[in-house]
Amino acid sequence: MSAARRPLKSLGQNFLVDGNIIDKIIDSAHLVPEDAVLEIGPGRGALTELLVRQAGRLVLVEYDHALAAALKRRYQDDPRITVIDGDILAVDLEAILGDSESRWKVVANLPYNISTAVLFRLLDVRNRLSRMILMLQKEVGDRLVAPPDCPDYGVTTALLGLWFDMRREFLVSPGCFHPSPKVYSAVLSFVPLTVPRAAVGDEAVYRQVVKSAFAMRRKTLINCLKASELAPTEELRRILAECGIDGQRRGETLSLDEFAALSRSLSHM
Repeated sequence: MSAARRPLKSLGQNFLVDGNIIDKIIDSAHLVPEDAVLEIGPGRGALTELLVRQAGRLVLVEYDHALAAALKRRYQDDPRITVIDGDILAVDLEAILGDSESRWKVVANLPYNISTAVLFRLLDVRNRLSRMILMLQKEVGDRLVAPPDCPDYGVTTALLGLWFDMRREFLVSPGCFHPSPKVYSAVLSFVPLTVPRAAVGDEAVYRQVVKSAFAMRRKTLINCLKASELAPTEELRRILAECGIDGQRRGETLSLDEFAALSRSLSHM
């Protein structure tokens, strides 16, 4: 594939060029010949070249029209490979992943500017996944694996942590890309759980509780929940007391189990 065209800053393109890092990503995916793999943002195909050799089925979703066209030409004679010229935030993921009896693995070097939105899209199709290996900006990765009561702990930690075992596999320095970003990246593994880590009642309520708790990080939990209008103030005070949670704490101090307890109580109102 031609590499003559310069990466587009508008699309957040930083192409991975370090062969050792590419090998480590592939190793982390634990591929077997029967695997169906979704690659998000294959770009010039550095990861794709190795995925093709090890996976049984491969779907590539590429937003850059020129790169998608080049990938289609390159793999036009391989029936195992489908190239989708489209936006991962807009394509019908249920339809794509439903086109296989296998649970899918996802491999991606995610653009920094859409990584959180992509994570939430993948969260919604978790029942079709067996493993994800995602490269993210280091700061995003730090938030995902952060423990409670630290500055990195936040919405993505509590929402993704409910349904995935997440682990940082390794760091990637800026010099492994062209062009080099100004920050480090991290490769994380995500293994979906068959049941949530905690019983939350209505999951929509759980998401609202978590997002509300972090909406105003300097304010107390009771004030954040009051602003969310999840329940009248006195009812919120009663539920917090019932759950053994001090309303004067801040959201980032709550464990996933405490968020789950709040959600269950609010779900059963």
